[in-house]
Amino acid sequence: MTARVNGLSSVGGVGVALLLGLAIGLLGGATASRAQQVPDSDGQIKLTFAPIVKKTAPAVVNIYTKKVVRQRGNRLFDDPFFRRFFGDSLPFNSGPRERVENSLGSGVIVDDDGIVITNHHVIDGADEIRVVLTDKREFQAAVLLSDQRTDIAILQMQELKRDLPTIPFGDSEDIEVGDLVIAIGNPFGLGQTVTSGIVSGLARTSVGITDFRSFIQTDAAINPGNSGGALIDTNGRLIGINTAIFSKSGGSQGIGFAVPISMVRRILSSAVAGEPLVRPWLGFSGRDVDAEIAEALGLELPGGVIVEEVHPESPASAAGLERGDVIISVAGRQVDDGQSLRFYFATRELGGEVELGYLRGESFQESRFALLAPPETPPRDRTDIAGDFPISGLRVVNLSPRVAEEMGISTDMTGVIVEGVRRGSVAAQAGIRRMDIITTVNGRDITLVSDLVAITRSPPGQWLVELNRQGRRLVLEVR
Repeated sequence: MTARVNGLSSVGGVGVALLLGLAIGLLGGATASRAQQVPDSDGQIKLTFAPIVKKTAPAVVNIYTKKVVRQRGNRLFDDPFFRRFFGDSLPFNSGPRERVENSLGSGVIVDDDGIVITNHHVIDGADEIRVVLTDKREFQAAVLLSDQRTDIAILQMQELKRDLPTIPFGDSEDIEVGDLVIAIGNPFGLGQTVTSGIVSGLARTSVGITDFRSFIQTDAAINPGNSGGALIDTNGRLIGINTAIFSKSGGSQGIGFAVPISMVRRILSSAVAGEPLVRPWLGFSGRDVDAEIAEALGLELPGGVIVEEVHPESPASAAGLERGDVIISVAGRQVDDGQSLRFYFATRELGGEVELGYLRGESFQESRFALLAPPETPPRDRTDIAGDFPISGLRVVNLSPRVAEEMGISTDMTGVIVEGVRRGSVAAQAGIRRMDIITTVNGRDITLVSDLVAITRSPPGQWLVELNRQGRRLVLEVR
């Protein structure tokens, strides 16, 4: 299974293709027993990864999914003219049909209770999920938590008999560019394959695959079918989940990306605890400091995040941040851009504080930043708009910091946001979309769902609806 966006392909599966022939030749007359010893020096580890692979590969599994897709029949026969002649006995099997879509991905067992990590896009919309181990055992699996914004899903294998292989966690924050890594997956459905390479880059934030971007880049061959597979270090520890490749041909070109295990563990802890995934609230919006902004501010080098707006009741406000401050470090780590800052906070548990470093004018300052959950204030007040209005068919909610965080937009925004649009509804035909923020109707400010409902009780003859769509102002005039 492969999803391509602007040259980036999400890869679905587990892989195994280890190039170790050279190692055997170099060992010459070494005995078979010595070849199975764990390498204990840099020189030896260049010769064979076999002991590491034998220890970790059994915990990398194939994931098979099934999805039932309903297809409409020929719409021509929905016309009343044809139904007058044919009634319900329409020709050509024009009724809805069902077909089954099968897909293949990979996963990693990280707990002998049957907890498996994979990608969200591997199991998204699946009606049935089956986990197959390397020893041919098969288990049905249920989704504990699936997070589209990081493309990570946590599964629970059913009817376990224990005795499951697992891979221990490493620390993705300790790896460096140039470190040797091993990728395990199932490319093109060939069967488990192992590839090796190095870490080519860290904190890749320009890869537009997920909302929280700070990927490990590797040149270890990753191909379609590898999604959800393991990226492990030379100690046999899991440091990432293979997620995507950059490719113009659909195959590996030596540019693969993995979600760091620091992010995965944050999602895993919520899934195992049975709690919703709630990330710490930043409470401010800002822009990356590029070369132009750096020059205007008199900074020697570009980098960091300049604060533009601060929510008055947020942790950012409590920490003393103000418009114009330039955040340059968090917990002693350099902040390169907004994506790296958001990624850092997204990997942290709620509670406690972190040290934030920023520039105010020419002076460097530090403050404690509390890791708090975004509040759901005002309450959502989820409402379906029904009737004969231009906004009929909308499902709307009040936009609170919690809702904004869940939808991946700035948490300092307020108003009424469209959570869903019923297909074929009046609102859909008028051009209103999910994620649109309704700001005014006929010149009246819309700050709460109740404001919108009040207008429908005495509907005007003409509607002038103003929307905020991803920062753009749109006006819809509907009679």
